[in-house]
Amino acid sequence: MPQAASASAEQAPSRAANRRPSWLAYSGLAAAIAAVFFLELTLGAVSIAWRDVLAALTGGEASTEVVRPIVLNFRLPRALNALVSGAALGTCGLILQTVFRNPLADPFILGVVFGARFGVALLVVITGTAGNALLFKYGVLGDFAMALASALGTVLVLGLLLALSRRVSTVTLLVAGLMLGYLFTGLISVVMHFVDESQARAFTSWSDGSFAGATFQQLQILVPLVAVGLVLAWLQVKPLNSLLLGESYAQSLGLSVERTRQLTFLVLAVLVGTVTAFCGPVAFIGIVTAHLCRLLFRTADHAVLLPAVMLMGALFALSADLITHLPWSRHFLHMNAVNGLIGAPIVLWALLDRRHARSLEL
Repeated sequence: MPQAASASAEQAPSRAANRRPSWLAYSGLAAAIAAVFFLELTLGAVSIAWRDVLAALTGGEASTEVVRPIVLNFRLPRALNALVSGAALGTCGLILQTVFRNPLADPFILGVVFGARFGVALLVVITGTAGNALLFKYGVLGDFAMALASALGTVLVLGLLLALSRRVSTVTLLVAGLMLGYLFTGLISVVMHFVDESQARAFTSWSDGSFAGATFQQLQILVPLVAVGLVLAWLQVKPLNSLLLGESYAQSLGLSVERTRQLTFLVLAVLVGTVTAFCGPVAFIGIVTAHLCRLLFRTADHAVLLPAVMLMGALFALSADLITHLPWSRHFLHMNAVNGLIGAPIVLWALLDRRHARSLEL
């Protein structure tokens, strides 16, 4: 017993030392998020001094009257949307890569967001309304309906992917996901023939991924739903860690693999469905953040990675949105294009890094 106690005492400092780098990394990510969030409020077509931003946020007196509406009505909702949605998409990327044992799994690549779009397209046909017009016509009920339709479309694609994953390899599953994306894109085009031109234009403008469209009233739905999804994701830490060692091993530990899949699909439906409903199809955030966090933390433990992907996803989304809304003089940038420019090199580097590639053999 004394020897065991001394061994435990010797291991305690090393465990504390192992935890210290993680907390330093978390602190660094949180500080970067705060900095970029504040830049989101100051930079744009109209440059606003930080003093005026603080005055607008605290109810003080700004230098000009236009400052308060710009900050509170446009930039603050957009930044909050990017913060919350980025955390949600980062979490979805990590969960999908674990459940499907595929390092390239992502809501966009596997076609999940296109299923969510298809759900919203059906809602547009049923209600004859698209985008923010749902808010004005049906109020909060319209926003809930849009989130629900998007979640149901997400579940549809996830169910198809699950059925395919039992029959095909991980590489084939990626191709199948891409094909499902094209299939649902075609179905969306067919569905849009049943609405008039103005409704189709509203749907098309919504379907270009952006954090700029959500209102404060919609954030009152998006933020709580995402918070619920993130809490449910955290409750799946141990089952997800068990799945890393294979389904047979997880079952030998007493884990119900089927129940775990159902719960993770519920999490994905809430997160992907809600974000897609209010932001459109946002690409690359899920896959990039999962790889960056594995490179940064050098672990596959979901207890470490889940908080990391939430922070990294929020930082990635805020940074991409900031770049998109910088005062470019000649061109307008699309956020998914910025995501691709930032994300594709990171994913390629992660896949070509031998040490990281070995850790991705799920």
